[in-house]
Amino acid sequence: MKQIKNYLFRIAALAGLLITPFAASAEEVDLEGSILKFLNDTGFSRLAENNNWLCLVMIGVACLLFYLAIVKKFEPLLLLPIAFGMLLTNLPGAGLYHAELFEGGHIHWANFADANNVGLLDYIYLGVKLGIYPCIIFIGVGAMTDFGPLLANPKSFLLGAAAQIGIFATFLGALAIGFNYAEAGSIGIIGGADGPTAIYLTSKLSPNLLGPIAVAAYSYMALVPVIQPPIMKMLTTQKEREIVMQQLRKVSKTEKIVFPIVVTVFVSLLLPSAAPLIGCLMLGNLMRESGVVERLSKTVQNELMNITTIFLGISVGATATASAFLNYQTLAILLIGILAFSIGSAGGVLLAKFMNLFLKNKINPLIGSAGVSAVPMAARVSQNVGQEANPGNFLLMHAMGPNVAGVIGSAVAAGILLSFLG
Repeated sequence: MKQIKNYLFRIAALAGLLITPFAASAEEVDLEGSILKFLNDTGFSRLAENNNWLCLVMIGVACLLFYLAIVKKFEPLLLLPIAFGMLLTNLPGAGLYHAELFEGGHIHWANFADANNVGLLDYIYLGVKLGIYPCIIFIGVGAMTDFGPLLANPKSFLLGAAAQIGIFATFLGALAIGFNYAEAGSIGIIGGADGPTAIYLTSKLSPNLLGPIAVAAYSYMALVPVIQPPIMKMLTTQKEREIVMQQLRKVSKTEKIVFPIVVTVFVSLLLPSAAPLIGCLMLGNLMRESGVVERLSKTVQNELMNITTIFLGISVGATATASAFLNYQTLAILLIGILAFSIGSAGGVLLAKFMNLFLKNKINPLIGSAGVSAVPMAARVSQNVGQEANPGNFLLMHAMGPNVAGVIGSAVAAGILLSFLG
């Protein structure tokens, strides 16, 4: 009992020491003013200012993306960081991202000198704006990609190229409804079904549309198993879907090593603006196929790619402010995005049907839809739809050819758009 009393006396004495200075200087400190300032500085108070209530709408959109990523598992590796970046940037008063630092599509370096006006997400976003994160992710993608099926069946290049028609058709469609050339190019790249490429090109051409385009690109990539099958079945007959393709030849190690070097040199000389993406993609693939840097290959596939994905997602989500996201352009982008995917999928299927008019060994047209570069999801969809028609049909490896060709194709298409519009 005595010990408890002693503790209470000590607490009371400490409280007295803390209160005494305030009591002694009560005349010097405007307690009421300080309290009012504190209340006015809270995010709750700022919600009532101007149109800050729109931040609540954006927080709701972020929660919807959390639901899609966590519950529905739609591209969770990137949708979840994007959603959290969107949540952070729309918290009134947090000051984590300042769009004015990147106004007009340029980095205003002079404003970075005042650290008080720069937030955490501003620094992280520099990796997107400078094109660093998408290129690093492309190194990881290259290290995880096997170009063997593409080399075993070079006709896959044509199917991958045909699927990119969605990019250019959507570009024309976006122009027709009022977007300018740079914005239309950024929207069109959604048709390539390649998130890093879409982010890279948009950050160069139309950074004001980065949030909506990234959300559209990754959302529709996750919906490939829903979007593609109806299109594939509508454009093919039962007999065509039952076509069994010959087994692919074995590709030598030498071919796999030479391929990334040749592609890098050829594409970079033909289209220098595509060199960053193609170069990084092929660097990662050369690490994989050479067999002499296994440790580096595993690092870029795992740790490096995972870290970069976190930074990329959060910083892209940070651009989705209420003013940039809640407008008619966002709705138009979401609608045009699904059209881009659909046209790209249809383009590959239709070209495969056309090629069959001249080929002795027929191609199953279903693999043409895998030309969109949603690797390996689009190839799996071709496999699943093919097995529905013929349970003994195995199209996965055949579909991987157009699928990885689509990765190269989307990077080349981005380079073309950047060369003409950048």
